[in-house]
Amino acid sequence: MSQSDAHIVILGAGHAGGTAAALLRQYGHTGLITLVGEEPVPPYQRPPLSKAWLKGEADADSLALKPLEFYAENNIDFRPNVRAEKLARSDKTVTLSNGETVSYDVLIIATGMRPIRLPIEGADLGGVLTLRSAADAEAIKAALGPGKRLVIVGGGYIGLEVAASARALGAEAIVLEREARILARSACEPLSNFFRDYHISRGVEFVLGAGVSGFIGEGGHVTGVRLADGRVIACDVVLLGVGATPNDEIARDAGLECARGIVVNLEARTADPSVFAIGDVTHRPMPHYDRMFGPESVPSALEQAKQAASAITGRAAPAPEVPWNWSDQYDLKLQIAGLPFDADRVLLRGDPATAKFAVFHLKGDQVQAVEAINSPPEFMMGKQLIANRKPVNLERLADTSVSMKEVAA
Repeated sequence: MSQSDAHIVILGAGHAGGTAAALLRQYGHTGLITLVGEEPVPPYQRPPLSKAWLKGEADADSLALKPLEFYAENNIDFRPNVRAEKLARSDKTVTLSNGETVSYDVLIIATGMRPIRLPIEGADLGGVLTLRSAADAEAIKAALGPGKRLVIVGGGYIGLEVAASARALGAEAIVLEREARILARSACEPLSNFFRDYHISRGVEFVLGAGVSGFIGEGGHVTGVRLADGRVIACDVVLLGVGATPNDEIARDAGLECARGIVVNLEARTADPSVFAIGDVTHRPMPHYDRMFGPESVPSALEQAKQAASAITGRAAPAPEVPWNWSDQYDLKLQIAGLPFDADRVLLRGDPATAKFAVFHLKGDQVQAVEAINSPPEFMMGKQLIANRKPVNLERLADTSVSMKEVAA
């Protein structure tokens, strides 16, 4: 059998898996493709779930990566409402939750991540929600509105985006964060302070240094969050935003190397030449930083879908991309390029009071990462500086009268 006739099975019908299926056809693969997904709908965009979906500005059809008929028209056997439970690499088979066994020639694992649920009293009460799927977003939207009170456990980007959406819907929003500041693990202090103040000015409350010891409820539904110091924060609904963990169990059980995600190379290939892994479930090379990492972003998932589809179809490997991500809150657009590995200084360009500024993370005179608020030139030129590893003049970088094109020239 030629590689072009190979049966490719993709486990996971999220952004990564759906993109890989489409790219394989675009790149000329003619063999059968089987796309296995746990949800009842075809692959869709997830970032708008915390924003446009909650505010009623998006639905499953508008967020779909491709219309449902695309899959049948392109000989992609899309199987919804089913998940993979066991991988037998010696037989090249996958056992599904409906009892069926599917054989593959090439396997792509794109099973993503799942939200972490706190192992504390009351965590199973109704109204204690997480956000990963359209069904999750629909449940949160149904619980919000004027007069409702949302408590968000965890001051990360997803929680802040939901807080902004809740305020737009007229609900109260209270963010509980166990660290001394929000975004403690994902942003520098100037940026976290800016977001905190911006949210406070729009009615969001914050309780910092707040450990959660349990949830209380009535009639099986949550009515409050108990803090470690004994205080109880009353609420109508809770969103847990304390992180996610890779769905890599099927790979671990099959003997594939995992390190908080499935370990892959720059072709998105595991140590088994017939098995690839892409998206949030992976622990992947970061060529610009000479290390391994799991970025948890749509751009990373799309890049790996290209890597895998290229390797399978014999195309030239795509050039490594600078990692990037974004967050939309109110009228703020945060764009992040790079990762602040080994940075030894932080440089502020612009004035946070204007809600238009950028924070550059530098290692010596090289840009490692940039966090840009409503500042597309700083994001785009910062991304370029990270890619070419070109030294930058720090005085010119800090001077907003010097354009970013001039800084990067």
